[in-house]
Amino acid sequence: MTRQLYLLAVGGSLAAFWMARSLGWPVAPIVLGWSVLVLATGALLERIAPFDPRWVRSGPDTTTDLTSAAVVIGLVDPAVKAAMPVLAATWFGASPGADWPAATWPFVAQAALAVLWIEFAKYGSHRAHHEVRSLWWLHAMHHGSERLYWLNNFRFHPVNHLINTFAAMFPLITLGAPQDVLLAAVAFTQPVLMLQHLNVDTRNGWLNRVLNTNELHRWHHSAEPREANSNYGSALVLWDRVFGTYRPQPGRPSRIGLFGNGHGYPAQASYLQQLLSSLTPACCRA
Repeated sequence: MTRQLYLLAVGGSLAAFWMARSLGWPVAPIVLGWSVLVLATGALLERIAPFDPRWVRSGPDTTTDLTSAAVVIGLVDPAVKAAMPVLAATWFGASPGADWPAATWPFVAQAALAVLWIEFAKYGSHRAHHEVRSLWWLHAMHHGSERLYWLNNFRFHPVNHLINTFAAMFPLITLGAPQDVLLAAVAFTQPVLMLQHLNVDTRNGWLNRVLNTNELHRWHHSAEPREANSNYGSALVLWDRVFGTYRPQPGRPSRIGLFGNGHGYPAQASYLQQLLSSLTPACCRA
């Protein structure tokens, strides 16, 4: 599988966004629909030509992944996205375009600025979730799986997802970034995220120097700290390259999952037990 998969996924998403915007169609459902199509295509490719056939087989972690996906997609994500504009208006009196510094810039430049901030905020949040013990306990749910496949995209502690989304989007909403600018940023980045845990042997070449592909992100899930504490970027590896955490490597990790015993994190427990474990003293103990 070659880099064309990523080029089609991202290029098609941007084309769908631009066409919908130009024709006055509802942009948000079209961008979402394309992302769902990309995700479904990835899931199908895993069945046809998996990178690791062992990762295709369902296991006890499938229930955790499905439950997490339902909570994140059905509850946390819509709730935080609905709350952010209300909080911005309440706390700062924000209104669309009020303080957006690029309001007179060309649309593409505004969208690029939004992408740069979103990627910077998510890079910082992700790195902090690896380096701060109490945050790592939240993020450990994501790394607890010992296989990588399409559904891992949504295996997140609700608070971890809330922090990431709030850090990335709330400042832009507070500044009054227009909705179509935010949707353009999503149209560019979301297809990359839909493919990021894909269990398919993509060979992405030069795209690995730009996008955080599944070929790169696989190393981030290594059970070896020296391999995993790298490639923190969300859709892009720009900020990894700026801050020295970009690690392109040939081959594959010897093992996927938590480091050592995961500091006692109950990765094999049920979804609810993993959530409750973040309320115990062990989660914050140095």
